[in-house]
Amino acid sequence: MEFVDQTSDQSTRQRVARSILVNGPSTAADLAERLDLTPAAVRRHLDHLLAEGAVEARDPRPVGSRGRGRPAKVFALTEHGRDGFEAQYDDLAAAALRFLADTAGEEAVKAFAEQRASFIEERFGDVAATHPEASPAEVLAKVFTEQGYAASVRDLPAGAAPIAGEQLCQQHCPVSHVAHEFPQLCEAETAAISRVLGTHVQRLATIAHGDGVCTTCIPDTHRVATGLSADGNDSASANNEKERVIS
Repeated sequence: MEFVDQTSDQSTRQRVARSILVNGPSTAADLAERLDLTPAAVRRHLDHLLAEGAVEARDPRPVGSRGRGRPAKVFALTEHGRDGFEAQYDDLAAAALRFLADTAGEEAVKAFAEQRASFIEERFGDVAATHPEASPAEVLAKVFTEQGYAASVRDLPAGAAPIAGEQLCQQHCPVSHVAHEFPQLCEAETAAISRVLGTHVQRLATIAHGDGVCTTCIPDTHRVATGLSADGNDSASANNEKERVIS
C-alpha cells in the first residue's frame, strides 16, 4: 500500500491554490511549470481542490486564431477558495456600511470609500520614486500588492482596445464581498487611479461581480504628464512582475 503524506499534500495544494490566486486562472501545464511539479501531480491536486469547491474549471478565452485540438481548461479560484486565504470581517464591515448608509446617507458611504482608496494617491509618488524603472501601471501594481491585492501588469492583447496600453490585474481583492453590495469601493479605487495617472481608465472586470480577476484598462501612460520623472521605456511584463501578497 502506498503511503501518502497528507500534510505534504495539503501544503502542495495550498501552493497550487496560491499560484492561481497570484497569477490568475491557469492551466494545469502552467501550474506544473510554475511550481516545478509533474503534470500528473498538479492534476491530482486540482481534482482535490475541485472536489472541495476551492477552484472551478473554465474554458479559456479565445485569443487570436485557434489551432487544432481542444484548448486546455483553465482553473480559477472560487469565492470559497478565496476565503481560505484571508479571513475578512466581511459581515461586520457590510453591517457597518449599511448602518452608515441608513444614518448618514449614501454620500457618507462614498466619502468612506474615497478615504479607503486614498492609499493609492498617498503611496504612488513614493513607490514611483523608489522604482524609477517601473511604468506607471507597474507602480500601481506594487501599490495595490502592498495592500493585499496580488496585483500585476499585462500588456493589452493586440486588437483588444482602440489604443495601446496595459491591464492592471488584481488577482485578489480584500474587500470583494463587501464591494459586491457597495460598488462605491470599486468606483473610488478607479477614480483614484485616474487621478494619479491624469487620464481616464476603465474597469473591465471585478472580482466583486463574479469575475476571476479585477482588470483595469490603462492607456499608454508614458504619454501622460503625471509630474513624475520617467525614462519613457516600456517595461511592463506579466512575466517579470514580482508579486507579493501581504496578509
